[in-house]
Amino acid sequence: MRLIILPVALWAVTTISASADPVSELASFSVFDKIDPAQLAKNDVKTAHGPPMSNPRFLSVQSVFVMSGSPAQNLDTLRKWNPVQHGEPKVFLHGDLPASPTESAFAKLKSAPNNAPVRALVNATSKMSNDLQLSKDEAARWKGGDAALSAAGGDFWIGVLTGRARGFASGGTSALPPYDHAGSAVRAGDEINGLLRAQPKIQKQFSGLLDNTGLGRGAGSLKPDLYWELVNADNVAVLSLGASYSRDSGGNAQAVDAFYYSSGGYYATLTLYQMWPVNVNGQSSTLVWRGDMVSSASLAELHGVEKLGSESAMMKEVAKSIARFRSGR
Repeated sequence: MRLIILPVALWAVTTISASADPVSELASFSVFDKIDPAQLAKNDVKTAHGPPMSNPRFLSVQSVFVMSGSPAQNLDTLRKWNPVQHGEPKVFLHGDLPASPTESAFAKLKSAPNNAPVRALVNATSKMSNDLQLSKDEAARWKGGDAALSAAGGDFWIGVLTGRARGFASGGTSALPPYDHAGSAVRAGDEINGLLRAQPKIQKQFSGLLDNTGLGRGAGSLKPDLYWELVNADNVAVLSLGASYSRDSGGNAQAVDAFYYSSGGYYATLTLYQMWPVNVNGQSSTLVWRGDMVSSASLAELHGVEKLGSESAMMKEVAKSIARFRSGR
């Protein structure tokens, strides 16, 4: 996908209507200084490296693409999206959570697939591996036994997930215990805030939404959509808790999706969406910017070509995910 060559004033008139403001706003906070929505509509997605960040465990990727329909319609699709139902190969299990999560909401963890990544999680659980991201109190609850997710291991993780989901529902990330089972304390909320502080233009663009979520201090005034997932992270199954927030201004729309807890693989992830209405060749469409950010201890160990390789792999995975979303598979 190429950048546009013609001046903005020309193609804004000839290819789309009412697009100058979305394109200018996109350029004001993203790495995409010039894009052509009409060209994007013909292709899949344009991805790019995010701006450099001083923290070595942070990584970010930005994407821009066009969807048919209005921002409100696409926001509704995003809210209802279930990655398992739409063929996301890295997601083994997905479950929505009520506002006050209970252990029964995680019951299907007991029927997790018996594959190599899940067995790796079971093995780590049986010996309470230092790679597991738990608080000291949570780790102390493991009394041994059959670590399979269909047995005592499943009961253990259901307890961890229930406690953390309840904590987030009542007080946001500030109410969660740190990952301090195996060393220095790491707090997911601090990692999320660090990712945003490292990209001040994005933080400013989404401040009206983010300031009212539970991803900072307190539970926030906006009601989140809560969920949990069992995912494949580098051939190890990882249990994660997520929260999604969105707002529709009657034209433009914004959404944020975050993993605020993970049993391993990464400390926290953040995905932001900005949507603008555009008219491409007479069709009601949506210009979408997406920003993906991750904090992971393993990233801090990478340098030079290895770090670039990890970033390129992330770009490919994001592009595949967006392609599935655009096709509705």
